[in-house]
Amino acid sequence: MTKLLERPNLQNYDKTYRTFEWRDAESAIDFFDKKRTKLNIAYNAVTRHMSNPVLKRKVALHWENDKGEQQNYTFEDLELESNKFANFLKRLKIKKGDRCFIYLPRIPELYISFLGILKVGAIAGTLFPAFGPEGIAIRLKRGQVKLLITNTELLERVHKIKNLQNSLEYIIVTDSKKIIKRKGWQEIPYKEIKKESSQFDTVKTNKDDAAIMLFTSSTAGTPVAGIVLPHKALIQQAITARWVLDLKQQDIYWCTADPGWITGIVYGIIAPLTLGITTISYEGRFDADKWYGLIEKNKVSVLYTAPTAIRMLMAAKVSKNKLKKLKHLRHICSVGETLNPTALFWCKGTLGLPIYDTYWQTETGAIVIANYRCMPIKPGSMGKPVPGIKAAIIDVDKGKELKANETGILALAPGWPSMMSRIWKHPKLYKSYFIKDKKSKEWYITKDLAYKDKNGYYFFVGRADEIIKTAGERVSPWEIENALMQHPAVMETAVVGKPDPLRGEIIVAFIKLKDPKLKLKEKLKEEIVLFIKKKLAGHAYPREIYFVNELPKTRSGKIMRLVLKSLIRKEPISMTAIANPKCIDEIKNEILTSGKLPNK
Repeated sequence: MTKLLERPNLQNYDKTYRTFEWRDAESAIDFFDKKRTKLNIAYNAVTRHMSNPVLKRKVALHWENDKGEQQNYTFEDLELESNKFANFLKRLKIKKGDRCFIYLPRIPELYISFLGILKVGAIAGTLFPAFGPEGIAIRLKRGQVKLLITNTELLERVHKIKNLQNSLEYIIVTDSKKIIKRKGWQEIPYKEIKKESSQFDTVKTNKDDAAIMLFTSSTAGTPVAGIVLPHKALIQQAITARWVLDLKQQDIYWCTADPGWITGIVYGIIAPLTLGITTISYEGRFDADKWYGLIEKNKVSVLYTAPTAIRMLMAAKVSKNKLKKLKHLRHICSVGETLNPTALFWCKGTLGLPIYDTYWQTETGAIVIANYRCMPIKPGSMGKPVPGIKAAIIDVDKGKELKANETGILALAPGWPSMMSRIWKHPKLYKSYFIKDKKSKEWYITKDLAYKDKNGYYFFVGRADEIIKTAGERVSPWEIENALMQHPAVMETAVVGKPDPLRGEIIVAFIKLKDPKLKLKEKLKEEIVLFIKKKLAGHAYPREIYFVNELPKTRSGKIMRLVLKSLIRKEPISMTAIANPKCIDEIKNEILTSGKLPNK
């Protein structure tokens, strides 16, 4: 490992935080004008690299699937192929501001079409491939999507949707052979794009123009609205990839998140390409052996993944010899849910590397709080605000900032480059994200509960709508989950509240065991309760425990606690965002047949 790689890009957090201004980061971005008012994400991701003879021939994207098939694309390949795509969109009269969505698995055409859409000035959106007709329909209709890119397998789901012809005009199909005219739209094979010119002048979009639209999905699975991010979001996306992910020119980088969600777009496509980094795209489901093999074979040096994936790696039985072969891996970051200290300690002890947790939302457009290589990690902490971000813990009702170690709503001072510019067709919903305190200072409200310690580290407590109120006490599900994860039998867990006439709510734990056979062990639930009572306060223990084979999750790996809350309360749920819907019936059956603890 060279000294260059050993030295972090961000070397002095405190000094940088005191002196940094966002205009300092603009120098790393190519604008179309001297006043820095016009920029385009796709131009920065690929086109600008064409002036560098070494970089243009460098591998930008290494794609492979679970069958072993693989293909490399240089920066020049992506530039030329996305130019062809942009020219084809121009032929279809796709213009600035039109919504073009991608509904594909992680194949090269996803990356090419995403860049091509941005080059013509249209708004790019992605839909994760596990969505069924219901999930696709609501997003296409609410987004008033004009063009869709998909394949024949996923197209069958689109055909089941009614009344799409009001906005949808074209569907480009990656693996079809002929043009088909249907009622309302035209289906065009991707091969038609190959006939286009590979030369294209990127539209000179304004920095505030809309670039990306993504529908947030709550943990209950209900799509909220289209979050719109501007082209200037690139400024923050690129600098955080340098400071937090610590990306360097020599790195081979793998972001395991699906591009159907914000992390896979921002830190799987935009940021690494902008920085000229080789990025890995794996089309396949999680498999510990394949993941370890992919990291070893491709000499992956930086990994950005979810705590869920880390826990699955923990559960996999992998030889020490195989772990020793991961010698190129130097930096690991996590995103998507709270990183339990147990996973942090495992990674440090097993791989010899800590995990640097990060915090952000679709609405923030980029990382806003993180742990950095240049400062110590506090287990369980999200870290400190990114330079340029002012964060605080707010008592929303009283309109004031709270002191150290007091729990309140995590708030951010508006104005960072990647902040959502609007919510599509929902101005009132957009305004609801902002409040003014007693001093008339405006804050963006994350709707997450957190606290800050005396050293400025932030700690996640839970979503405001997930906090459990039992016997007059407010209990954080994460605190109980963290304690449960320390039990030797527990692999994964989720905690929710259930209405109770006596206590208001009781604590309910859903647990996936390391060994499924353990659920047959008598008194295991009682043992777990006793374990939690010793770890936490006497009232903060689960009064119902359910052993399940899987927990419902989004594709990005987030446990869907609100789905579990709805199941335990016998409320209807939406299946559209659940990546593993088969687990729902099993959980329902478990709720009906077991769970309650005797005399608890």
